[in-house]
Amino acid sequence: MNFEQALQDLAGFEKIWLIYWFHRNTTWKPKVLPPRSFKNEKRGVFATRSPHRPNPIGLSLVTLVSIEGRVLKVADTDLLDGTPILDIKPYLSYAEAFPNAKMGWLDEEIAAEKNFEIELSELFKKQHEWLFKNYEIDILKTISPILKNNPEPHQYRRITQLSENLFEIAVKSWRVHFAVFKNVVTLLKIGSGYGIQEIVLAPQNSLHDDKAHREFLNVWM
Repeated sequence: MNFEQALQDLAGFEKIWLIYWFHRNTTWKPKVLPPRSFKNEKRGVFATRSPHRPNPIGLSLVTLVSIEGRVLKVADTDLLDGTPILDIKPYLSYAEAFPNAKMGWLDEEIAAEKNFEIELSELFKKQHEWLFKNYEIDILKTISPILKNNPEPHQYRRITQLSENLFEIAVKSWRVHFAVFKNVVTLLKIGSGYGIQEIVLAPQNSLHDDKAHREFLNVWM
């Protein structure tokens, strides 16, 4: 099969759909608790994007960065490494963008959102700038939409409450401490999800963002 020919003409598209297989999922339930749920109310699985489905097929809209032979480089994806890709389709903005379409129960959730403001401490700014400048790790881009909507703990948000107003959110192998006062979320500092001893004793290139964590340890820990 000549897949190089199949990829011809795709390079001009900014966005593409990836259809893939949730290969790690073995079970499903008819009702699930969505990540965006202020009421903590379970919804019918077909009214959600839950990966736990009768047929575990996923759909993600990603940014196409480049095509090199049979390799597509994409950004803004939420897939796990090794996820089997079933198909690739171009995103057609004239046919697939309906920003005013009704979204059922999700419209109610959005209406209930408090729209928290995000503030950055000086330490967070310096740490984030260092990570982005040296390793192109943009933690702020990942957590801002989550915390603006709802900074409270939720089983899918990876947020832990540390004290009355202090919380921690996990972003892959990184951790961010933040404080919540009324409708303001203040990002305090970035930390590694690995302990110091774990970083020091781990074999080279065995950790997620391995080099970044080792350098971060020297500079900030």
